[in-house]
Amino acid sequence: MDKNNLPSINLIRKEGVSFFDSFLNWVLTYGRFLVIVTELIALSAFLYRFSLDRKLSDLRDQIKQKQAVVDLLKNNENTYRNLQDRLSEIALLGDSAVTKAKIIKNIISLVPYGFFIDTITESSSSIMVSGHATSSQALLVFIDRLKNYQYTDSVNLTNIENKTAQASLAVTISVLLKKNPALVNYETK
Repeated sequence: MDKNNLPSINLIRKEGVSFFDSFLNWVLTYGRFLVIVTELIALSAFLYRFSLDRKLSDLRDQIKQKQAVVDLLKNNENTYRNLQDRLSEIALLGDSAVTKAKIIKNIISLVPYGFFIDTITESSSSIMVSGHATSSQALLVFIDRLKNYQYTDSVNLTNIENKTAQASLAVTISVLLKKNPALVNYETK
């Protein structure tokens, strides 16, 4: 064999660093830090979970306490709601009574000279006026005023009798009212 063709073994490192060597160096230095940081994040998440569990159990205790208070006050709330409903109904009835009183007062103010009211009877949707007129002209004027009254839906002459002894006409007039008359600012027409 020739001296030039002999295989040579070089135990001296080459001047350039191989990829594997640089990767191994990086893993041994920075990889440790990555593992430590990852473990710290996992440990902090684990500890944070305990604080969340404590808050959750505290909130459950508060809810149970507040439910107990609500259960204790439930009967009182039912009583108050019942009372509030009854007061609302009373207020509606009171408003209705005031409205009817104003309507009756206004109907009385529509009475002309020569017509006299004997009785006024009211129901939920109508008013009956019984009276007597000294002349048919007074009766016609009163009926005409009732027809022109803003809360009147219709006017019916239900009964008429000639009272010769008293020289008058006895009449019964039915006044059908409009539904839900609002008498906020009432003025007669």
